[in-house]
Amino acid sequence: MNRVKLLLLFGLFVLPVAASYLAYYIWQPSGRKNYGELVRQVDIKLKGHALNGQEWDFSTLNGKWVMVYVGSGACPKMCQDLLYFMRQTRTAQGKEMDRIERLWVLTDELVPAASLQQAHAGLRYLRSPQPTEKLFAGGGKGEYLYMVDPLGHLMMRWPQDPDPRRMIKDIKHLLKASQIG
Repeated sequence: MNRVKLLLLFGLFVLPVAASYLAYYIWQPSGRKNYGELVRQVDIKLKGHALNGQEWDFSTLNGKWVMVYVGSGACPKMCQDLLYFMRQTRTAQGKEMDRIERLWVLTDELVPAASLQQAHAGLRYLRSPQPTEKLFAGGGKGEYLYMVDPLGHLMMRWPQDPDPRRMIKDIKHLLKASQIG
């Protein structure tokens, strides 16, 4: 009888440890919550000029979440779609949308069309003499939308043809989990 009690007591303490070992090393859930791809964290230290020619520094956006598009001022259809998704996913955040800024990093000297600038009021523009390929992998071709955290670190990107509903969920999760920005 004492031996059975001792084994039960031993099992009471060993079973949770064994179960946690199995759960961590053997049974690992394959799903993930985020839609966007988490990228290698890079400090975004861009300086350049706004469309009006004034000097502008990316660090002025520290403290805000920043959705970034990197591409030419010519802005073909794909670019217009991505800018639209940026605007709509920000708007979909409701009262939290003020925590998010939108930025278009221009990779050439072309000025975006006036109609495009009107359609995306509040969008910030930065023309930087610094090469952006090292900061925004794939960004020189306008393939992705990026998210920069309130501390100025690149942390996520969404694909060229993103699902806006899933982007909205990603951003809601980020804003809910973040106490800054």
